[in-house]
Amino acid sequence: MTTARTATPSTARAINDRLALNLLLDQGPLTATELRDLTGLSRPTVADLLDRLGRSGLVAVVGERGEQRRGPNARLYALVASRAHLAAFDVRSGGVSLVVADLAGRTLAAADLAVEDPGADAAAHRAAADRIVRTLLDTARRAEVPHLHTVAVGAPGLVDPATGRLQSTGELPAWHADLLAALRELPGTEVILENEVNLAGRAEYRTGAARGRDDFVLVWLGHSVGAAVVLDGKLRRGMGGGAGEICFLPVPGTTALPTATGCEGGFHGLVGSAAVCALARAHGLPADPADDAAAAEAAVRAALEALGDGRPGGPFLDELAERIALGTSAICVVLDPGCVVLGGEVGRAGGAELASRVERRLAGLSPVRTEVRAGEAGGGAILGGAVLTAGDAVRRDLFGEP
Repeated sequence: MTTARTATPSTARAINDRLALNLLLDQGPLTATELRDLTGLSRPTVADLLDRLGRSGLVAVVGERGEQRRGPNARLYALVASRAHLAAFDVRSGGVSLVVADLAGRTLAAADLAVEDPGADAAAHRAAADRIVRTLLDTARRAEVPHLHTVAVGAPGLVDPATGRLQSTGELPAWHADLLAALRELPGTEVILENEVNLAGRAEYRTGAARGRDDFVLVWLGHSVGAAVVLDGKLRRGMGGGAGEICFLPVPGTTALPTATGCEGGFHGLVGSAAVCALARAHGLPADPADDAAAAEAAVRAALEALGDGRPGGPFLDELAERIALGTSAICVVLDPGCVVLGGEVGRAGGAELASRVERRLAGLSPVRTEVRAGEAGGGAILGGAVLTAGDAVRRDLFGEP
């Protein structure tokens, strides 16, 4: 016989506190009456939790509201966003972008820092990492933030879910590892490392094109190509953090096969930035010889502008969509996510026009029905996902969330 168990008073209080705090985080200042209506809790329970959260410094009275009631104005309660602060990093081969934010995820200050390749000089790599950490601390001081509770870092490469270590799938500069080591030396600060595309996927899931969907795949089209896999509302990393490394996916149309150390013969060889720029030039469209993500983005935008001017841009977009659909179909027949979001510089530039072309071509390649959407999280998707990730960690600590 199983004995039914009920929540202890302390557990019930913790659950009620988390419920109220998340409502204040999502909806902004609320009155006690509004909290009662939204939570279904009794008047004494709401009064008790507001008193408790006020004494803990997590909630404060920020004003009054009385325009729709008789008698005294009702107090407005709000989350104290300055109770804890966080930082987020987008780490690239040539530098970093970072933001410092409050508990509500509002950006307080930001900075960009270019890092020249130090070559094989180990001391120069460590010096670059130290300079980035100084920039972070200077940015925090500029925002009058004395301490960072959590720092979330988005970087290219495999992040081992068991150890949290970064493993390069290409040739990443050594200062990436030095930066992580330097950040982990900050006293009292938790450091979270995550693959950059996974962070962008989290941003699309929470605030972008995949809102309301528990199953989708973000296909990131930038300098290279990667994917973030979300199934049943959970980000899937794989045993060694390699889920979504579709740049290595063998596809028809390349001149070779990928190897364990190089993705040139894989999907990357069809839709990486160099391949997109070469395709644009083959169709008579302008493409910067730099062949980087910015050049590929500009080439796609030029094709869209050509469509509007009556000039030929369609054949390039059709062939690009064909290439994207080749790799995407392999994802769909294995995972059946029901929805694919196109992100990165190329996906963002192509927008709904490119997404619709990929969806049409995908329908002819895959037996599973898949909607293709343009990403909405924008150019700051990686930083946005890092802010969300750091915020989740802070709330787990302060709110007692599981």
